[in-house]
Amino acid sequence: MALDDRRDIPTARRVVVKVGSSSISGVNAHRIAHIVDELAGAYARGTEIVLVSSGAISTGMPLLGLDARPEDLATQQAVAAVGQNALIHRYQENLDRYNIVAGQVLLTAGDLEHDETRANAERALDRLLTMRTLPIVNENDTVATSEIRFGDNDRLAALVAVLVRADVLILLSDVDALYTKPPHEVGAEKIDYVTFGDDLDSVEFGDIGDAGVGTGGAVTKVAAAHLASASGTAVLITASELVGDALSGARIGTWFEPNPDRAA
Repeated sequence: MALDDRRDIPTARRVVVKVGSSSISGVNAHRIAHIVDELAGAYARGTEIVLVSSGAISTGMPLLGLDARPEDLATQQAVAAVGQNALIHRYQENLDRYNIVAGQVLLTAGDLEHDETRANAERALDRLLTMRTLPIVNENDTVATSEIRFGDNDRLAALVAVLVRADVLILLSDVDALYTKPPHEVGAEKIDYVTFGDDLDSVEFGDIGDAGVGTGGAVTKVAAAHLASASGTAVLITASELVGDALSGARIGTWFEPNPDRAA
C-alpha cells in the first residue's frame, strides 16, 4: 500500500522500525519499555511490525566490565554474543506484558546478497509475521567480518524494509528530524519533506546519535532512506522518544516520499 503522508502510517499493513544503540542502552536502557509500549499499540490494531534493533555490543559492554567499545573484531564479536542475549531478554520481558512473542533474526550482509539465503530470510520473516510474532532483527555481529558487515543498522533496516515489502520504514535516533546543518548550529532548519529524487546535496549533515556506542549518523540515515524509498517504501526519520507519535501519524520528523513508480 502506498503511503502518501505521515498521517497514513496508522493504516499501514507492514512497518519496519529501527532503533539505534544510544537510544536503548546504557543510561537509556529504560527506554525499551516505552518503545515496546508504542509498538504494542500498533500491533494491537493489526499492524505487522518488524523491529531492527542495534545495541548488542553496547548492551554487552557493562556486563563484561568494559568502559569503551572494543576496537578489535574478535572482542566485538564476543561482546555482541553476550549483549545480544541480554538485549532480546529485555525486549521479551516487556513484550510479555502484551502477550507478544519476539522472534530473533540475525543477519549478515552476505545473507541478503545471495539469492538462496535472501529467499530464506524473506520466507522466515514473512512466516514470523503471519504467526503474529514481533521479529527483532540485528546484524549477526558474532560471525560478521569487517569485509561483509552492513556497517550500520540503518542500511540493514532499509534492506529489511525492501525484503518484507514494508509500507513505511521509521528510523529512530536521538534527534527529532533531519536539519539543513547540524541542529546545534545557528541557522539550522528542519527538513520536513523530501521529494523522491532529491539527493539533498545542499544539506550539511552532522552526526545523529552517540558515536561512542553506535556507528550510524545522519549520512547513513539519508542513504538508508534513499535505498528504501527507491523501492517504494516511505521513510520517516525522527527521535526514539517520539515513536508513539510516529506510529499514530503525527506531523513530526522528516518524511521521504516513496518512488511513485514502485509504490504499490
